[in-house]
Amino acid sequence: MPRGRDVSNSCCLPLHLNEDNARFGLLAALILLYLLCGAVVFSALEHPSELQAHRHWDEQLANFTEQNSINLKSLEVLLKQYEEAFATGIRVDKLRPRWDFSGAFYFVATVVSTIGFGMTTPVTIAGKIFLIFYGLIGCAATILFFNLFLERIITMLAYIMRWCHERQLRRSGMGGEEARSEDDSLEGWKPSVYYVMLILGIAALLIACSASALYSAMEEWDYFESLYFCFVAFSTIGFGDVVSSQREFYKAQEAYRLGNCLFILMGVCCIYSLFNVISIIIKQTLNWILGKLECSRAQCPCRGRPYRRRGRVCCSAGKRFTNASVETVCDSETDRRLSGEMISVNDFMTNKVSLAILQKQLSETAHGNPRQSHVRQNGFSGGVGAFAIMNNRLQETSVDR
Repeated sequence: MPRGRDVSNSCCLPLHLNEDNARFGLLAALILLYLLCGAVVFSALEHPSELQAHRHWDEQLANFTEQNSINLKSLEVLLKQYEEAFATGIRVDKLRPRWDFSGAFYFVATVVSTIGFGMTTPVTIAGKIFLIFYGLIGCAATILFFNLFLERIITMLAYIMRWCHERQLRRSGMGGEEARSEDDSLEGWKPSVYYVMLILGIAALLIACSASALYSAMEEWDYFESLYFCFVAFSTIGFGDVVSSQREFYKAQEAYRLGNCLFILMGVCCIYSLFNVISIIIKQTLNWILGKLECSRAQCPCRGRPYRRRGRVCCSAGKRFTNASVETVCDSETDRRLSGEMISVNDFMTNKVSLAILQKQLSETAHGNPRQSHVRQNGFSGGVGAFAIMNNRLQETSVDR
């Protein structure tokens, strides 16, 4: 083995959790901080409006009972009865039937897509029991559909990006020996995940803007409110405060309802795919933060990559150790990039990093390389994003057995 300085001379810091647990803990802490910040902002923005609405309602109620000589208690009983009727779909303004076939189809679509607007809910015991089992299977199948859709989107984008790259090489005027090296240049080329994120973001924005124009015309919403509905629906948040296609009659009603369903389907697929890509970049950011925290906590003067030794992470100047118990996190720059481990700020900002599974699949698809044969052993396919992580874990467990 190559000679190097002994491990005991390197600065080390204890690692109580493995890297996955450390990343999970950091993500949980950041999400909690994100929630606290969000609560502060929304409370500052919305709480004054809530207090004003309460005061306005109390004034309206007092004026109405005084002008019409109505007992306040009797009016409150009537309002409570209306709230109960409201839950079954009864409104003052006449709306479309909730539980005819088209209304029921709209309901089950919001269930399996996990949007759940909430304007229609089952009220019978039998309906609620059936919803539990129906949603259990339907939501799982829809998540599978979204993952397979993402996989096909990545395949399509990889081929398009490879075609653009080949065209750019031809335009550069390669000839002679450069022409013969074109295949080598393409073989080493990797399509960027950042470009995939940009393309998905633009696609989602175009769908949202087009859908908002439709909703503004058909629902008589202002354009910003239509954009708000598109994000809430496409991201499957589904508040239900603003819901499309609820009136009893529309101009070109059947065409509008078909367009509404298609826009929501395309928007949900694009936003889901975009969320998966963004989550990979967040993971890379967490890895970088963890690396910085570990080195700063240990007051490590070196800038080498982290090394693992029996539950301890050691920083070195990048040299290999003679001790056989020392295991490098990544043996080479290529392995480090393909493994999705910690990245440098320079690599992150200059877009040189292969981002985990998605980047690897982009590269394989662009070069037309089939997936490794072991990926489908024991019935576990590769997949993308969280789906890929689960399948990889299952496949590794099965192989170990």
